[in-house]
This record gives sequence, structure tokens and C-alpha cells, in this order.
Amino acid sequence: MFIELKNLTKIYNKYIAVNKINFEIEKNKTIGLLGPNGCGKTTTIGMMLGLVSPSKGEILIENKNLNNFRRDEILKRFNFASPYVELPKKLTVKQNLEIYGRLYGIKDLSIRINEISSDLDIKGFFERKTGELSSGQKNRVSLAKSLINKPEILLLDEPTASLDPDIGDFIRSYIQNYKSKNKVTVLLASHNMNEVERLCDSIIMMKKGKIIDKGTSKELIKKHGRNNLEETFLKLARSEDEL
Repeated sequence: MFIELKNLTKIYNKYIAVNKINFEIEKNKTIGLLGPNGCGKTTTIGMMLGLVSPSKGEILIENKNLNNFRRDEILKRFNFASPYVELPKKLTVKQNLEIYGRLYGIKDLSIRINEISSDLDIKGFFERKTGELSSGQKNRVSLAKSLINKPEILLLDEPTASLDPDIGDFIRSYIQNYKSKNKVTVLLASHNMNEVERLCDSIIMMKKGKIIDKGTSKELIKKHGRNNLEETFLKLARSEDEL
């Protein structure tokens, strides 16, 4: 298996943010991590990035513990995007991409920046400071940063949060098209049902730090006797006996 999380747990003082979760991700698949705010999605992604230390459990990449990877190996293989992690506000879009490109050791950096900027239509505000951009523009720049090193593993935390429908659809379409043309394994954390259903091969549902169910969209809908994924999610989110 390409990625495995085994009994992964994170405890802050006495608060259990993530509680003994187990799941696997096959290579080049997209897995949706679905759950309400505070369910442990972002903490899970933080642990997978090495930004948050697990209290217990382990993360394996091709049977090798994440802790045993060198920093340059992680930078080469991973990247992430999140509207909750802002890029340096006083730097221009171009400066941000140049700095992150150097951090990731990108060869022919100017060519790669030009390529990804054209794809995501961000050249029109290349020289503007990132802090002056709209939410939609910031999200596109964040996505450009996350793809600049052509990662094998892409972690997306609410990539279309707070966006208007048109920009949200642009981001989803871009991710969908990029995935079809490149070999990349994606973990998408979201509470947007349509987004998860559209982009993900299978779904993991979380609540209060635990995994409460998993499967494809069709499997989950059928199992819980609902008409769509949103109804299924609401049933599980509101049911205390699912924990």
C-alpha cells in the first residue's frame, strides 16, 4: 500500500483531536476526508505533513515510517494547499512562487512558474502583494504553490472554502484535470459534499476525531439508505450512536 495510517492519535492536553484512526490510500487515488469542523481533518493532514507530531501511531509511505524520511525527501514528494495557511502577505505572487520553488529545489524554475501560472490564470496579478488579493485569487496562488514541485502526494485542506460558486468550480475542475494528466495521490479534506463526490475515488467520514465510516459515495449512500451523500453525512453527523 502506498500510504498507511495506523492507530494515528493526537492528544492536546486531555483533548483527543484524532483518536486511533486507520486508513490506506492506494497510489494515484484521491481519498476524501469528510467531516464537520473540529472532527480532526486538519490535524490529520498536519501529522501527514510532519507539522504536527502524533501522540501515538504511525504514518507509512511505501512501508517506511514518515519519521525516517529526510526533510529533502519529504519536500520532493509532498505538497499541500489550504486557505487557512496564508502565504507571506508582503511578497508579490511572483516572489512567493520563486521562494517556494527554490525551497523545493525546482530546476528550470522560471519555466515551471510560467507554466503553472498560465494554467491557473494568475499572471494578471503576478506583481501584486499576496495580502491584497481576493479569496479566490489567494486560493489559486496557494494551489499553484502546492503543485510547483509536481508532488507525488498532494494534501488539500478545504481548497474551495469561502469561495463563490464560479471560482469554486474553477478550482475543482482544475484539480480534476490535473489529476487526470499527472500521477499524483491526493487526500482531500472537505465538508463540501459535491466536491468530495466529484473528485474522490472513496470517502472517509470522521466525527469527533474518529472514523465513523468509509467507502465510495455510492456504497455509503446505499448502506445508510439515503438519497445522496449530503443526507448520508447528516445522518452520521447527527447520530450519537455512530461513535
